[in-house]
Amino acid sequence: MRRLFPPSGFSILLALTLVVVFIRLFLFSPYTVHGESMSPSLKGEERIIVNKLKYRIDPPDYGEIVVFQSEGKNLIKRVIGLPGDVIHIENGYVFRNGKRLEEPYINEKVQGFLQQTEVIKDHVFVLGDNRNNSLDSRQIGLIPMDRVVGRADFILFPFEEMDILIR
Repeated sequence: MRRLFPPSGFSILLALTLVVVFIRLFLFSPYTVHGESMSPSLKGEERIIVNKLKYRIDPPDYGEIVVFQSEGKNLIKRVIGLPGDVIHIENGYVFRNGKRLEEPYINEKVQGFLQQTEVIKDHVFVLGDNRNNSLDSRQIGLIPMDRVVGRADFILFPFEEMDILIR
C-alpha cells in the first residue's frame, strides 16, 4: 500500500526530537553534581540521571536521593524525613521519631544540634551525606514536594563510577 505522505528525513528528525524532548521534560533528565555535600555517595562533577516520573506516581521513601529546586538552583540531598516525622540532631546523630538512624553512607558524626522539627504535609526533610559541609533542611527548611524535580537513579559518568543509586 502506498503512503499518502512518505517520511522524509526532516519528519523523522522532527519526530525523534519530539521524543527526546518529551523524555527529558517528563521522564528522565541528566544532572551534574556540584560540590561535595553528598560525598561519599556522590562526588562533585559526577553526571547522574534523575527520574522525573517517580514522584508523580509514588511518594519519596527514606534514604532516596532527590534533586530539588531552592532559590533558582537545583540541589541534591537524601530524604531523611517524610510528612508526620519528627527529626532532631543530638550528640552527633540524627533521630527520626525518637529513634537514632543507622546511616552507613556517612563518614562522620554531625556537628551541631537541631531541635525537634516536624515534617508537615507535602514536604520532606533532606540532609546531605557530607553532613558538616551541606546546605540542607537544617538551613533552608523543609522542602515542598512541588519543588522536588525527581529521584537520582543512576551515576552515568565518570564511567568507572557508574552505579545504580536505588536499592
